[in-house]
Amino acid sequence: MSVEVVTFGCRLNAYESDQMRAAAQGAFADDVVIINTCAVTAEAVRQARQTVRAQARANPQAQIVVTGCAAQTDPAMFANMPEVARVIGNDEKLTREVWQRSDPEKIAVGDIMRSTSIAVASAHQERARGFVQIQNGCDHRCTFCIIPFGRGNSRSLPPRGVIDQVRRLVEDGLAEVVLTGVDITSYRAADGTGLGALVKRILAEVPELHRLRLSSIDSVEADRDLLDALADEPRLMPHLHLSLQAGDDLILKRMKRRHLRGDAISFCREVRRLRPDVVFGADLIAGFPTETEEMFARSLDLVAECELVHLHVFPFSPRPGTPAARMPQVDRALIKERAHRLRERGEAALGAHLQAQVGSHQRVLAEQGTSARTEQFTRVRLAKPIASGRIINVAISAHDGQQLIAA
Repeated sequence: MSVEVVTFGCRLNAYESDQMRAAAQGAFADDVVIINTCAVTAEAVRQARQTVRAQARANPQAQIVVTGCAAQTDPAMFANMPEVARVIGNDEKLTREVWQRSDPEKIAVGDIMRSTSIAVASAHQERARGFVQIQNGCDHRCTFCIIPFGRGNSRSLPPRGVIDQVRRLVEDGLAEVVLTGVDITSYRAADGTGLGALVKRILAEVPELHRLRLSSIDSVEADRDLLDALADEPRLMPHLHLSLQAGDDLILKRMKRRHLRGDAISFCREVRRLRPDVVFGADLIAGFPTETEEMFARSLDLVAECELVHLHVFPFSPRPGTPAARMPQVDRALIKERAHRLRERGEAALGAHLQAQVGSHQRVLAEQGTSARTEQFTRVRLAKPIASGRIINVAISAHDGQQLIAA
């Protein structure tokens, strides 16, 4: 019996896919394909359904199990697909019991909004770096977002559980660890420890760790401890990926975001003052309902005003059940065109960043083959393959518009 996992969406899903693969081993008489879905866009759900059908054609003897955020938010949709053997919820998928049941129900999806704890799972390890889930769920209700209904309310792993996982990854030889979750800046342990204090404890208690990196953060939740860590701890990497979503105040209010344009600009300015080598990435949505050309222009301008380098651009996609789906929609062709322009602005910003690095020396983490990353998470093409996970110094001789090129 083999277990194959097809993963969509965020880094947290990839982390959880490893746990499911281990939990499902030996639980089925036949081969099993687990589809770990994402619900962030309608396109992600469409791709998941398409993958179910493709896997059924390619592996007609395999049992297909669907889980993840799309399965949590709409289990009946997947259960009604004849190719699907089981649908398992986000809370249930990490428990060995749900995989080991001898006479399982087709739908095993509980009320995730009642969940108050986070499953303690082993850290996820890739070739070059490890990932530790510190938090799950989200307490905020942005009008465009279905994810809280797929992940539940925010809950956090105790600091000791996080630190122990980081230590194990370092003992396994990893030089870089990434803290991940759904909304990690909402991290709050039962003893009151916030994200910044957790970062300080990790770096103090695991001095052998070379690099600590954060996944996406919400700048409005960044506390003083986190800013102090960025200023004082060179092992905390100078790369922050921000959940900004838009650059116009009225659109931000209609999104039910908790920051305004000026807050984002001020945050980036302050972090850059504290850590001059910092590089920012950001999530931005193009074509949110009611967005005019003038409103969109403020999102375009935000790229320069916050000096954003690594953009994740999402064309707005209405999710059934969210308030934004009931708002006046922007024409789909216009959404696509605005997303294209926003990506072009991002490519220009990345090109300027790359050009500024030519002639510099960088400490890079080798990933695979000739691929590596700087401390600012900028991709580098090495002159020759280096063993994955090694940190080396390289001279930057050029760039190709997408990555730096090492001499």
